[in-house]
Amino acid sequence: MKGEADFIDRLRALATHPAARGLADDAAVLDIGGESLVLTHDTLVEGVHVLPGQDPADIAWKLVATNLSDLAAKGAEPLGVLLAHMLGPDDARFLDGLAEVLAHYDVPLLGGDTVSGGPPRVFGLTAIGRATHRPVPSRAGARNGDGVWLTGAVGAAMMGLEALREGTAADRGADSTAYRRPVALLAEGRALAPLVSAMMDLSDGLLLDAFRLAEASGVSLALESGAVPIAAPEQRRLDALSWGDDYQLLFTLPPGQEPPVAATRIGTVEPLGFVPLFLDGEPITNTAGLGYLHR
Repeated sequence: MKGEADFIDRLRALATHPAARGLADDAAVLDIGGESLVLTHDTLVEGVHVLPGQDPADIAWKLVATNLSDLAAKGAEPLGVLLAHMLGPDDARFLDGLAEVLAHYDVPLLGGDTVSGGPPRVFGLTAIGRATHRPVPSRAGARNGDGVWLTGAVGAAMMGLEALREGTAADRGADSTAYRRPVALLAEGRALAPLVSAMMDLSDGLLLDAFRLAEASGVSLALESGAVPIAAPEQRRLDALSWGDDYQLLFTLPPGQEPPVAATRIGTVEPLGFVPLFLDGEPITNTAGLGYLHR
């Protein structure tokens, strides 16, 4: 196997339950009676998703917010979270941040597990939500003629990470908040859920995630790079389009439909061509360099 994509392909042979959605979505959707539960699990690793020595309160915030962002992409209301925590010398500070983020989103901690180990330390969280609209949005519903839309800008997390690495966040007042404490767009997701044909959150980069949405839907997406709002210098536009950690919502709407939330149209859904993604008319033939992939 050659990394994350190959491993997930092998896992699909095991994930045959309909709730798994073929492992091609942001979360599992489990129908129970007249309700749909939305379940997701994300992990943060020191040196990969967060910087070594980063404030543990920020790690706790990011751990919760990134999982809730997956619920937002399903239009779900959070019901609670389960924490997997690797013990360390700064656990009190982690708990301070955890209490802050759980209060901010009004989400209860339901349980979990604690272990010892590392370095590097690994932090995991499972988020459980209740769908507020059925059918629950997926990546797979985009149709020819739909508009492609994006909430907010991309590139803010990239700039925040660079500021932290270079020490400019403290020294020059650079804003690293988008990287340290991302925002889960739960209200926006709930407002969009009844209207969208497809929706996902941006965790690994706009171009890579757009490629994935197109593949799941069996269409091509034609994006206009200049239409994408960026929170970075113009000369960094392409970097911003392929950077992760933005946690905006990427969604498609039927022709003539306007979103009920602040968003920018960045492209159009087209019939499946010879590639899933076109950027400024140029075909993108594979996912290399489009965003973050684990090796």
